[in-house]
Amino acid sequence: MTNYLSREITPRLERALRRLPVVVLSGLRQSGKSTLLQNEAGLARGHAYRTLDDFATLAAARSNPESLLANAAILDEVQRCPELLVALKRSVDEQRKPGRFILSGSANLALLGHVTETLAGRAGYFTLHPMTRREQRGTTAREPFLVKFLASPTVPAGVADPVTEKEILRGGLPPACLGPADDVAEWFRAYVQTYVERDVRQLSQITDLIAFRSLAQLAALRTAQVLAISTLGRDAKLNAVTTGRYLDLLEASFLIRRLPPFLKNRSSRLVKSPKLHFTDSGLAAHLAGITSLEPGRDDLLRGALFETYVAQNLAALLEAHLPEAQLAFWHEQGRHEVDFVIEAGRKVFGFEVKAATRWSENDLSGLRAFLDRTPACVAAVLAYNGREAVKLGERLFAIPMGKLLE
Repeated sequence: MTNYLSREITPRLERALRRLPVVVLSGLRQSGKSTLLQNEAGLARGHAYRTLDDFATLAAARSNPESLLANAAILDEVQRCPELLVALKRSVDEQRKPGRFILSGSANLALLGHVTETLAGRAGYFTLHPMTRREQRGTTAREPFLVKFLASPTVPAGVADPVTEKEILRGGLPPACLGPADDVAEWFRAYVQTYVERDVRQLSQITDLIAFRSLAQLAALRTAQVLAISTLGRDAKLNAVTTGRYLDLLEASFLIRRLPPFLKNRSSRLVKSPKLHFTDSGLAAHLAGITSLEPGRDDLLRGALFETYVAQNLAALLEAHLPEAQLAFWHEQGRHEVDFVIEAGRKVFGFEVKAATRWSENDLSGLRAFLDRTPACVAAVLAYNGREAVKLGERLFAIPMGKLLE
């Protein structure tokens, strides 16, 4: 592992600590939550670090939570002891001052059925996504290109570095994307085993772990596709209720996200089901059994993994810099689609991802249709994996993927 690299979300967390008694940071296991909380001076200062992965700390949280909460603290992996939140709420109500507690965990407390205390009105909730391309390159001090483009859509100057196959296959989990290249496959193998055998058992009673893992693998093969639960369940040999429960568990533990459809335009044939995305392209590739992304070998899944990589970067950038913006997708049944729609205030932007280094007129058909049907659309962008940006028409741009994520 390299030295600690700053994360996009840090300034938002520091601002929240100055306003709220509790800050909750959740995210995929191994996304870097503990490292962030222990290395950022503005977060760690004055907070004793405790993790409920430690048996003695977990026992104390269950038997005598008040003593654990006596001082300002960072409490990691809080999903292991949901009852601690009741005592924490009581403590905050007795002494309501900013920056008392930072909670962290690898499960979304709001989506866990057995967690009844959400600390509403007392806590700010944030997600730590896999590392962005900017974070991996150590360039977070500069304003993201995406933020500047959404404020004023213009053709960017200079050339961009294309996104490489290695970046897609390694994803954004720090041990995978920053560690030795020859250890990546083994690390993902151990990661999946740990997740299935440990984390899932803690979050939910699953009697058939083999079926759950099979569903996760089938979901990885469908990353960047519109979610059809009945088809997914049939292929996994699970009924609809079990399939839905397993998907909820994958989402609660941040392995997948369901991207909502954008429905605010004039089309009458809009697809209303969500799109399934794995939250990390490297993990999706591993579960899908993909070890190479050479053009021509499996172009559909190749494109899907590039789209998944862009999705995880866009989600992280918006969370850190434009939290009020909404990320969605657009799809007309049997006609056109746009991979990503960003709605920022009254402005709408469409983004289509293309893994190739060149494009054709056919690649622009979805964007042109979206522009025609969406008067609020300020700009439509073909994000291709080349080097130079160009304006293709009124409100229509071709921008390198590397520049979009810069």
